[in-house]
Amino acid sequence: MTETENSNEQETPRAQPATGFSALTAHIARNRIDFALWCTRFATILFTFNYLIPIFGSGYNMYYKALLANSATSALRLHQRLPQVQLSREFLGKVFLEDSAHYLLYSMIFFYSPPVTWVLLPVFLFALLHIASYSLGLIELLGPNALGFVRMGIGLVEVQSVNLLRTIAFSEIFLFPLLILSLFGGRATLMTLFVYYRFLTLRYSSRRNPYTRNTFGELRMLVEGYAQNPSCPAAIRNMVHKLVGFISRLAPPVITTEQQ
Repeated sequence: MTETENSNEQETPRAQPATGFSALTAHIARNRIDFALWCTRFATILFTFNYLIPIFGSGYNMYYKALLANSATSALRLHQRLPQVQLSREFLGKVFLEDSAHYLLYSMIFFYSPPVTWVLLPVFLFALLHIASYSLGLIELLGPNALGFVRMGIGLVEVQSVNLLRTIAFSEIFLFPLLILSLFGGRATLMTLFVYYRFLTLRYSSRRNPYTRNTFGELRMLVEGYAQNPSCPAAIRNMVHKLVGFISRLAPPVITTEQQ
C-alpha cells in the first residue's frame, strides 16, 4: 500500500449511524409491520387504561377495543411467524403452536361476552412487555440522551420482565375458576369455559413460553405441601389429592425441543 493510499484511508472518517427524526422515519419505513405491532400494543395499553378510568368515551366500549387491538397484534405477529398460508392440517397444527395464535383465540373467546376486568390483565401486561424493548430502540434513533424519563420506565419494565411473565401465567390460570363463578352469574357460558380450557391447554404446552406450565407446577407443590401439613384435616387432604390428580390428568402432553 502506498503512502498516499494510507493517508487517504486515515483521513476518511467512519460513517456514524444517523440519529434524529429522519432516522426514526427511515426505520419505520423499513420495518412497517414491527411499527404496526408497536401501534397495536400501544392501543391495547391505552384502551385498557381508558376502560379502568373512562376519560375518552365509554369504558364498556374501551374493553372491546382493547381486545380488538390485541387481536390485531396477534394476527400481525402470526403473519410474521407464518407468512405463507396453506390450507392443510399440518399448517393448522403449526398455527396453534404459536403463542400469537393462542392470544388471538383468547380475544375471540371474550369478544362476545360481557366485560370481565381480569380478562384484560394478561393482554395489558403482554403489550407492556413487548412494547418496552422496541420503544427503547426507537428512542435510541432519536439520540443517546432523548426521553430519559421514558428510558427509566422501560428499564423498570425490563428488570421486572420475569415477574410480569409469572403474573401473566397466574392470571391465565386463575381466570378459569373465575369463569366458573361467572357461569352461575350469567356472565359466561359453557362454550366460554370449554374454549378457554382449550386455550389453557395450548398455553400449558407452549414451546416458547414455559411460564404457564411452570406456574401450574408451583401451584401443585404449594397445594400438596399444605395437604401434607399435620394440621390439615384428613377430609381436606383427600380432597386436595383427588383434585390435583384430576387436574394432572387433564394436562396435555408436552413436546420438548429434544423430542422434535
